[in-house]
Amino acid sequence: MERDKKRGHILTGKALAALSLLAILLVLCTCLSVGIQYLRERIKEYNRIAFSYARTAAEYIDGDRVLSYLETNREDTYYRQVQEFLNAFQRQTDLKYYYVFVPYEDDLVYIWDADHEEGACPLGHHEAYMEGGKEAVRMIYRPDPPERISITDDEAYGYIASAYYPVFDSAGEPVAVVGVDLSMPRIRRALVHFLGIIVLSVAAVILLFMGIFYGFIRGNIITPVMQLNRAARAMVGSLEAETPFCANIHTGDEIEELAGAFEQMSVELRAYIRKLSRVTAERERIGAELDVATHIQSSMLPCIFPAFPDREELDIYAAMDPAREVGGDFYDFFLVDERHLAIVMADVSGKGVPAALFMVIGKTLIKDHTLPGKDLGEVFARVNDLLCQSNSEGLFITAFEGVLDLATGQLRYVNAGHETPFISRKGGAFLPYPVKPGFVLAGMEGVCYRAGCVQLESGDKLFLYTDGVTEATDESNELYGMKRLEEVLGRNAQKTPAQLLPAVKEDVAAFVGEAPQFDDITMLCLEYRGRIGGAASGEGAAADEAGAGPLKRKENGMGREKKVLVVDAAVDNITKVTEFVDEHLEQWGCPGKARAQIAIAIDEIFGNIARYAYHLQAGTAAVEVELAEEPMAVVITFMDRGMPFDPLAKEAPDISLGAEERPPGGLGIYMVRQSMDAVSYEYREGKNILQIRKNF
Repeated sequence: MERDKKRGHILTGKALAALSLLAILLVLCTCLSVGIQYLRERIKEYNRIAFSYARTAAEYIDGDRVLSYLETNREDTYYRQVQEFLNAFQRQTDLKYYYVFVPYEDDLVYIWDADHEEGACPLGHHEAYMEGGKEAVRMIYRPDPPERISITDDEAYGYIASAYYPVFDSAGEPVAVVGVDLSMPRIRRALVHFLGIIVLSVAAVILLFMGIFYGFIRGNIITPVMQLNRAARAMVGSLEAETPFCANIHTGDEIEELAGAFEQMSVELRAYIRKLSRVTAERERIGAELDVATHIQSSMLPCIFPAFPDREELDIYAAMDPAREVGGDFYDFFLVDERHLAIVMADVSGKGVPAALFMVIGKTLIKDHTLPGKDLGEVFARVNDLLCQSNSEGLFITAFEGVLDLATGQLRYVNAGHETPFISRKGGAFLPYPVKPGFVLAGMEGVCYRAGCVQLESGDKLFLYTDGVTEATDESNELYGMKRLEEVLGRNAQKTPAQLLPAVKEDVAAFVGEAPQFDDITMLCLEYRGRIGGAASGEGAAADEAGAGPLKRKENGMGREKKVLVVDAAVDNITKVTEFVDEHLEQWGCPGKARAQIAIAIDEIFGNIARYAYHLQAGTAAVEVELAEEPMAVVITFMDRGMPFDPLAKEAPDISLGAEERPPGGLGIYMVRQSMDAVSYEYREGKNILQIRKNF
């Protein structure tokens, strides 16, 4: 209550201060305008009076006789008659000085000087001009001189207003000047007296108005605002108590509407608080469950290092840094038997909880089906079919799995659309190993995968990673890229796996800076330290089967020229088109994951052209591949002269339905649109033109 009174006094004080300031401004403005107008009118009146006196004297005086008095310097009857005339006028009016003089260049000579007191200037008396006097006298000798008094503040004569009028002789020539001086202090005193009356009158009216206006403000604004303030503070203090808001304001204006708005706000605010409490509790529950999920996910991945302290044949280290509480990346390594070590690096499309759950399924299936002596291509084929059966969200996995023979150093591997691995030969730099990417896992059923093989020697290292490393983005939206990864691996090639991965992570973090992490960052490094029991030299010769090829650095062909392939529109040519495009993608440094997605798109698009464009008749199709920059991307254009058909016009399938419930068709082009950055179609000049773009 004391606080409300204090706030009420503050508001009242502000209102009174504003009214007082307004009153002062009104008084000042009124006095200034009235005073200026009064002064103008008084000066105009004095101007008229002074010139009327000066004109009267000039017309009364005989101009032909004026100069004779200067020559003789003697008074006569006419002279005394004029003197009495001037003295009488001075006594009966407010004139301070009334005189006649002859002006010269340097001074003036008095002829008559009316003064009923002592101190009048005698005939022939020379005197210097007072300030501004010479200029004022000169003005009256001009044609049509203005009748305007001259106001001066002279030390000898004081603050006066002077008027001058010429005396003419019979020939019409000016021979003398009549001067009239009025005392200005009288005008000043009259002005002060007048302004005093005005100030008192205006102040009385304003005070009366202020009292009435203050009463109105207090009754209609200040008091209702104080009531609204008390009710609002009471509402804040009783939100949880469900006490209804009541301001009891009935002013019939906007303040009453404001009180009603506060009442409605209190109702909605209480409802919002109840909802927010439920949401907060739910978020806390979800947060706690996510913490548990994070712990469960991290515990599912091998995280104890050294992993195999009793095995001298290898050293391995891995790490995952999820972009969210849980991630879609995963790695794994385990002994298939006493002689073979399996390593897995995978990336689930998407983020968050769905990707994490799919990651658990994928990791479990891969590990369960990796058995001694079983071909890795068959392992991925079986895992792919199983994932497709329970993939209602349309997710897919890029994965790389290798099985290392610890006795011979032979590494058999299979790649399902994953990133290109790096291999460092003993004492050398890390270089990308050209592995042809297969189709992603969970993309479609019935996919076949081919396993490859590479021979590792003692001291060789294998580095696996997900695209969260190469696609890390800084604040200017620039990608970290393969080149920087290769450089940092080269600088740290001599380090152990446990030292190498933190060095790479530190370099990525320095590049990214303050930009947020958009994708999971997962890395694994395996160092093979030597064979046990020896192996035939012929084993290494069989290492690079399935087109793996020798390890060498690829030159980056960044030409802007277009590459075009024209083939028959036949299903058998899908492989030819895929290899044609992939050859150029490899030259241009396109990442393995992007190449795998492009291969899927080619299979779908060219397959549709081969099957449906010409209705089982002969026809050709052209495939044009081009490298684009800013951003770096590959643009592939498919052209045929078959029947016009826009595959993008078909409605996207409902992937939440099972295969039996979902209508056939549309799934392939849906996957193309999801995996590519841009897809467009047009029918021009008798040709179907379908273009896809993939940034990398």
